[in-house]
Amino acid sequence: MRNLPYKYKTIVVVSALFVLLTGCKLLKTPEQLPTLKPMPEAYPVAQKEGNSADIHWRNYFSDTTLTALIDTALQNNIDVRIAFQRIEMGRAQVEQAKGLTLPFVSGGGSTGQRRFGKYTMDGIGNYDTNFSDNISENQRIPEHLPDFTVGLQSSWEIDIWGKLRTRKEAALARYLSTVEGRNFVLTNLVADIALLYYELLAFENELDLIRETITLQNNELSIIQIQKDAGRANELAVKQFEAQVLNSKSIEVEVSQRIVEIENRINFLLGRYPQPIRRNKSRFTTPLPGLVRAGVPAELLKNRPDVKQAEYELTATKANVFIAKAAFYPSLNVTGVLGLQSFRPEFLITPQSIAYNIIGGLTAPLFNKSALKAELKTARAAQVEALYNYQRSMLNGYFEVYNQLVLINNLEKLHALKTSEADVLTKSIQTASELFSTGRATYLEVILNRKNALQSRIELIDVRKRQYYSLIHLYRSLGGGWK
Repeated sequence: MRNLPYKYKTIVVVSALFVLLTGCKLLKTPEQLPTLKPMPEAYPVAQKEGNSADIHWRNYFSDTTLTALIDTALQNNIDVRIAFQRIEMGRAQVEQAKGLTLPFVSGGGSTGQRRFGKYTMDGIGNYDTNFSDNISENQRIPEHLPDFTVGLQSSWEIDIWGKLRTRKEAALARYLSTVEGRNFVLTNLVADIALLYYELLAFENELDLIRETITLQNNELSIIQIQKDAGRANELAVKQFEAQVLNSKSIEVEVSQRIVEIENRINFLLGRYPQPIRRNKSRFTTPLPGLVRAGVPAELLKNRPDVKQAEYELTATKANVFIAKAAFYPSLNVTGVLGLQSFRPEFLITPQSIAYNIIGGLTAPLFNKSALKAELKTARAAQVEALYNYQRSMLNGYFEVYNQLVLINNLEKLHALKTSEADVLTKSIQTASELFSTGRATYLEVILNRKNALQSRIELIDVRKRQYYSLIHLYRSLGGGWK
């Protein structure tokens, strides 16, 4: 630069100052982000006191068989193991970002040999040096010049703008995001095991009901055959009762297949190959848990892992915007070398062979910064996207809780109605049989009544299953299960 004309020196200095001032202004410029809508203070159909998400899943699910399955899944589930490895990767990225703020030091050695042309500056200079009276015999430079070097090399970017510290903050936020991602996997795993378990119990109870119905239908078929032999019924009635038995047996086969499929889905979540699943089907008819408390919507921010994960991602994108801005500022790099160098190996390990070099450089982008501007635009767009994802996760969490609270209340009413319907139809079976035996009811009325009674009891089992489902979904929606 010392050989440049004065006007060019002025241009370079003015450009550097412009970049520095522009960068400082850019650094202080706040980001204009969309405004988030505040969450409601309460749910319309829930009590504010207490929050079921704070209950440990062992206490929320009282069935010890179920809790044993969940324990096995938490230890062996493949998705959980993958989530743990993502946490390890996030931790490593934090260590990597932390290391960027420290000097890099490497050690090594090299050897080589050179020969300069005789009609070059180096060749003529080395040749003339050998005739100097200022050097000893050991310092004479050979025509074939060896080079032996051993030492340390260092480079260090001094973080004058906080860019590297911000990079570490971004890595830390993403690491915490992976932790919340693991918690989200745990929440869904606990809920999925519970849902499949109660679905399995529902089909077990349905299978018992179908088999009981088949036994009764076989008895009715025997009676109608006797009546046919006595001339009180015809062949059509017998075939109708036989068809009813065959239909119930086909339903039995379908339900048995569903049971096998659910067992295999549970085994997959438990990380093992197919085997029978222990269960206590009598627990399906036990009373449901007491009052489920949803607390206030703001508690979703601390309980739901997906909301917290979105929050950490937003923090990371904010740091990335700062890093993209800092790319416009000058960067200060210091490099140095310290070691031993000699063209004669016998003099390498001597004080006279000590060599060092240290350089400090300040660089800044001046022209053609379109790539840096594009990176800044990308970082800003990613930040806005993360903000919207955060808003979406909060909205989704609120609606999930609200829907389940309404569903729990409606299913309670539906269960009471279905219980009454099943009781009426079950009692009418005996009435229909008595009327048929006295000739005051047709066999079609008996068949229809039996079919309706079976269907109503199956629907009652389904409603009870949906009640368990709603309680489990609410527990997951509140953010429970990962603690």
